[in-house]
Amino acid sequence: MHICRGLDLTIEDREFFVLLGPNGAGKTTVLSVIAGLTAYQGSVFFNGSCMDTVPAEKRRVSYLPQNLVLFPHMTVVQNISYGLKARKWEPDRVDERVRELLGLMHLEQLGDRYPRQLSGGEKQRTALARALAPSPEILLLDEPLASVDLQTAKRIRGLIREVHNATGITTVYVTHNLEEAQELGDRVAFLHKGSVQQVGSPSAVYFFPENENVAEFIGTPNILECCECRPVGHGVAEVSCAGLTVLVPHEGNSIRRIAFLPGDVYLSTSKPPGPEFNRFVGEVVSITPSRSTVHVGVAAGDTVIIAEISPSLHTELGLAVGDQVHVILKLRRVRTYEE
Repeated sequence: MHICRGLDLTIEDREFFVLLGPNGAGKTTVLSVIAGLTAYQGSVFFNGSCMDTVPAEKRRVSYLPQNLVLFPHMTVVQNISYGLKARKWEPDRVDERVRELLGLMHLEQLGDRYPRQLSGGEKQRTALARALAPSPEILLLDEPLASVDLQTAKRIRGLIREVHNATGITTVYVTHNLEEAQELGDRVAFLHKGSVQQVGSPSAVYFFPENENVAEFIGTPNILECCECRPVGHGVAEVSCAGLTVLVPHEGNSIRRIAFLPGDVYLSTSKPPGPEFNRFVGEVVSITPSRSTVHVGVAAGDTVIIAEISPSLHTELGLAVGDQVHVILKLRRVRTYEE
């Protein structure tokens, strides 16, 4: 049985490359193949050199698994230095490298603590420091933030990107979290059932999904082509898309497309209070219930906007095809694709 088939990927030197996809897509298997930790049919090349007969310990790859596997009987310093001592580094060189990593990971005050005395985020930083210790050429990260809370995950994402920018280590990062992929990746490969479905920048994958598997995973966003873009200042622009005028975040370039998830579309049967921008009146043209949500299609401007609401809200609103509704888009939930 093959977990991955026909898989062909090229990851550039110093790139932060994200493997994105649902559970069981084969993402972890790809990391194991790169690291030489599992048998495979095919070939792996580093800088043009075939690595198929090179054992894992000689590939200059560091692999940080999801469960971290910190040694519970060792302090932070001992965990970080363990691999260096195993490689018979000189003691002075080990001490220098550990001090450097404690500073890089903001762990200076925690060197004498044991894993049981650390928070989830501190454990993650310790494990990352240990993976970086031998100065690998390739860093493999397998869903490193899956076990921490959202606020901690956001901080560590920033730290991971900061470390990558500082070290330039080629990094392959596995996640099923779209936000992580968009925030961290230079490029993203979407995997589904062991095959690569699409490779591109995070924005390209989001705005130009190449098949239903990609679109369904992203959340089947509403994607509108824009024919006009007018900056209005303070990081905001006014765009004309499919007969609608929408205010969106703006970074200076002409906006080609906007997108927003169905779950970020708010519906009301009465005119809501507040500012008038990003509010439209439309007609309900479809109602599609599923097990846990209801998708409502609303004709507004020259397009149909899909909203995703809960069954209880659908019952509360009493929506039916032909009803008029107010559509509200939050400015910060609208994504933009700039030229």
